[in-house]
Amino acid sequence: MTRSTSSSKLQAIYELCKKSFASSGSPPPSSQSINSLCSLLDTLAPVDVGLKETTEDDRGYGVSYVNLFNRAARWSQSITYVDVHDCDSFTMCIFCFPTSSVIPLHDHPGMTVFSKVLYGSLHVKAYDWVEPPVFQTIKDQNSLRVRLAKLAADKVLTASSGTSVLFPKTGGNLHCFTAVTPCAVFDVLAPPYREAAGRRCTYYIDYPYSGSGTDDESGAELAWLKEVREPDDFYMQSGKYKGPALRI
Repeated sequence: MTRSTSSSKLQAIYELCKKSFASSGSPPPSSQSINSLCSLLDTLAPVDVGLKETTEDDRGYGVSYVNLFNRAARWSQSITYVDVHDCDSFTMCIFCFPTSSVIPLHDHPGMTVFSKVLYGSLHVKAYDWVEPPVFQTIKDQNSLRVRLAKLAADKVLTASSGTSVLFPKTGGNLHCFTAVTPCAVFDVLAPPYREAAGRRCTYYIDYPYSGSGTDDESGAELAWLKEVREPDDFYMQSGKYKGPALRI
């Protein structure tokens, strides 16, 4: 694929995002815009964003953003975050995962998020809150205050998988990513995290549901989620975007 083809593909994604998303998240994107963006993202390949695919278990060294010659630290590599574009209405970014690396369970308040695996295999476990809210104190867990959630996804995504979309209240707004193999994911977050606008990333841990049943009325598996601080051992390093430039 030529660089001009990759550039036009990424440019089309940018232009559609610019037209579809509001900085406040309201009004939400139309179903037509969502479907159109999914169709564009489904065609995205590593080369379109300056990535080189790898099948070697190199703990993160399969992309051009990381120093290939620093082999001594290969097993301690963190997830690499690559900023493609950021504005008040949306963020386009890439996450490059070494094998077994994890983005802990976290939420996306008031956001619509599109995720497309570019290469490799990624396990996704995702929840949505049960509405109306249900809270409980688990006394045998140091009196933890927890909230009830329902399982929305528990599956492995690959490059052949379609784009996944989560919404403010559905689609698995709270999710955890675990790399099965070295992999990369292209994300569009609309609107992006902004603490000043009330969109702060909150982390959780899940506990087995201990109620009168294991499923809700829809048959979804239930779990208790507890808000926690960002894990001390969770770290992302920044990578430089080396794909085609966008015309802003």
